[in-house]
Amino acid sequence: MDVFSYWQGFYNDPWFWQFPMATLAISMAAFLTVAIPWTVVAWLDPVSLRKYKIQQKPFEMKKFLLPSIGRIVINNIILASLLVIGWPLLKLTGVHNGALPAWYIIIAQLLFFVLLDDFLYYWMHRYMHENKWLLRNIHSVHHRIRNTCGINGNYMHWVEYSLTATLTLVGPIVIGAHIYVIWIWVILRQIEGADGHIGYDIPWNPAHLFPVYEGPVYHDFHHAKFKGNYAGFLPYLDKYLGKTHIPAYLRYLQQKKKGLTPLEIEQIEQNELLVRKRKKQPGKPT
Repeated sequence: MDVFSYWQGFYNDPWFWQFPMATLAISMAAFLTVAIPWTVVAWLDPVSLRKYKIQQKPFEMKKFLLPSIGRIVINNIILASLLVIGWPLLKLTGVHNGALPAWYIIIAQLLFFVLLDDFLYYWMHRYMHENKWLLRNIHSVHHRIRNTCGINGNYMHWVEYSLTATLTLVGPIVIGAHIYVIWIWVILRQIEGADGHIGYDIPWNPAHLFPVYEGPVYHDFHHAKFKGNYAGFLPYLDKYLGKTHIPAYLRYLQQKKKGLTPLEIEQIEQNELLVRKRKKQPGKPT
């Protein structure tokens, strides 16, 4: 079979618009639905929420707001082009729009997508830090921002953006998922992607309703400390796949269990850091 024949008149194929193009549009709509309100919050930086800021310093709004929007536009144009190029292969997959599976099958499939995607993402993300060329030329783009807000979630090199999107589709393609299930999955994935960058650890954040998700603190520490905390949904991967948890993040969780706010936790960290510095200087009172 000549797969390249599938390019002929692809733009007239309803399945082309329903599968790759609609999935891309829904994915971006889900991201912006979460990212925009939290970006507005970060821009306003209300006093009432400052005690929940994970990093007690100004958001990098003026420097990275417009570049983040530009990256979103450019990256999605490139990804759409790659989906067009890959359409002959995508059309051969088992993804379908036939009968929906039972609700419990859908739940099981979504759980499988989370587990597989996070496992693959952990290793891709970790390798982008451990490989000097990838870190310098690709992943460093995303790490230009140390104190992120929602819109920064998709501020990344187009190669990393495309690879992340590819990992998202691996699970659905492997099992030949229903297109509606894929749409639910990409919505969940983009909610996590935006929420992980909002910069606030607020107890009533609706994202905490996800049973396997620990909120934005996990990834925020990755931006602040640079190395470690490589997974997306499932922080336990750092524990079992190389002990790559960030120590400050683990201390944060311990303090949070005591009912402390991010502001109070950072004040404790700063005081302990000051004590350690004084101990290293002979003759200085502790």
